[in-house]
Amino acid sequence: MKYITVALAKGRLADFAVGIFREIGFDCSEMDGDSRKLIFTDKGNKFKFIMVKAADVPVYVEYGVADVGIVGKDTLLEEGRNLYEMLDLGFGKCVMAVAGRAESVKLSNTNNIRVATKYPNIAKNYFHAVKGQTIEIIKLNGSVELAPLIGLSEVIVDIVESGRTLKDNGLCVLEEICPISARLVINRISMKLEKDRIASLVNKISKHIKGK
Repeated sequence: MKYITVALAKGRLADFAVGIFREIGFDCSEMDGDSRKLIFTDKGNKFKFIMVKAADVPVYVEYGVADVGIVGKDTLLEEGRNLYEMLDLGFGKCVMAVAGRAESVKLSNTNNIRVATKYPNIAKNYFHAVKGQTIEIIKLNGSVELAPLIGLSEVIVDIVESGRTLKDNGLCVLEEICPISARLVINRISMKLEKDRIASLVNKISKHIKGK
């Protein structure tokens, strides 16, 4: 029997995911402690877990290096990979939003504004496809909240959880784009070749989530 490989996004999402796997009966003992290992195995259930950067989870799953992945909806939207999205796991909840100074710009009828973001594809789809507006996207990798404060952009597109960082910097949510949470995704070929085992995994996780 081949191992089913699960790609987990490093950090808080991985911690939540490992907790779920542990609670539904998987051996996650190799993940205990402060290990720098990137690959962990549950020999009894023939499952392998790999720890990767969030943006790489959809890549590993699409190319079949991993059969299953757990990653945020924001990453899935930004990457746009060809996967099956099976479950909303209900943790890591936040919202993708347009934010800026409350008095800075009226977004409903304004074109050619500059939008700073770590998520250029999400921003482009929202403004171009959904709202029909022309914008200039500025891709940033650091603290995007700085951009409206120093005049680099009028607004930002970013994940908002509590909103405290925005508030502390004199910004606010102007428009909500979509809710974000952790999702379970499956490789399309694996879904066919390992249908029974993957269906069993999805069923166990689904029941666990509903029982919370």
